Amino acid sequence: MTTTHNTFTTTHVFLAAFLALNFTTRTLAFAPRSSHSNIQRRPLSQSYGVAFAPIQSISRAASVVSATSTKISMSKDIELPSSETLDSLLDVAVQASKLAGEIILGNAGGADVLKSKANSRDLLTLIDPLCEKTIRETVLATFPSHDFLGEEDVPPGKEASAAAISAKLANNPSQYLWIVDPIDGTSNFVHGMPLCMPSVAVAYKGEVVVGVIHDPHRQETFSAVKSRGAYMNGERIRVGEQSTIGDAIVGMGSPPAEESMEMSLAALPVLMPRVRTIRMIGSAALMLAWVANGRLTAYWEYDLSSWDVAAGSILIEEAGGSMTDLENERWNLRTRKICGSNGGRVHHEILEALGEAGVV
Repeated sequence: MTTTHNTFTTTHVFLAAFLALNFTTRTLAFAPRSSHSNIQRRPLSQSYGVAFAPIQSISRAASVVSATSTKISMSKDIELPSSETLDSLLDVAVQASKLAGEIILGNAGGADVLKSKANSRDLLTLIDPLCEKTIRETVLATFPSHDFLGEEDVPPGKEASAAAISAKLANNPSQYLWIVDPIDGTSNFVHGMPLCMPSVAVAYKGEVVVGVIHDPHRQETFSAVKSRGAYMNGERIRVGEQSTIGDAIVGMGSPPAEESMEMSLAALPVLMPRVRTIRMIGSAALMLAWVANGRLTAYWEYDLSSWDVAAGSILIEEAGGSMTDLENERWNLRTRKICGSNGGRVHHEILEALGEAGVV
């Protein structure tokens, strides 16, 4: 992409002002929502600080939900594991996520940076590999033949990430692949911000069938099983009811990679005037989970790895939303440019705005 110096500078100043205004403690506190008719209200059981339900109650909850907008072409019928196997996968995913969450909480005041990866904005702490080891050992104790892909196993950079997921999908005799980000939101974690968490997904024959995002700071466990709906702490969740882009609260990233950063900056002056507001929270997992339960209307990103998105993708689809690339093709494990939303007109308008901004 060709970008003039003046355009980049103006947009950069614009972004700095926006972040100063919008990243406040209200993001964390979940203050009562306004009474505006276009904002979906949530039952008290889904509010801040609720005690999470037992693992068994989450895994047994089951009902079918339409997972995509009519504009999104669905793949052919997906072969699923048995109901009992899905229950077991979910139980272990929740258990592993909560164990990793305990480690994160035990270091919630912040952590020293072990090293930077792709650049100085892409961080690794001593706690990241510890959380991944905990998740891996928990999974393999029950499913020793299953394959495992964790962020900390892969060299930095999008090429290595893309190659890693392709290799796993091409050669996996068990047909089961666990896809894990041990701490999504590492920069938040380093600075002691309670906006970081594990993200755990299970794919079967290349299709995500189980996803868990456990937020240890608010004790909120988001979970989904293919064709059973999406839940938070055992209570059914749905995407927001906003029907136009003007009512949408849209999440996006502040990515470390130069190309992704330029695309994010290019999108802001086009997208921001059309939406209610934009939020940059610093955790893809959290923003995807919040789309699934309606706190956000949509979340888009120019380049993400499979472990950033896998669990959140099934949450959004099972909550009734749409999960696609930036050309409106249904998301899959090799997709890197993503948009997850409540679907329908809002999804189309966000993609249209990104296209106008040259985000391709």
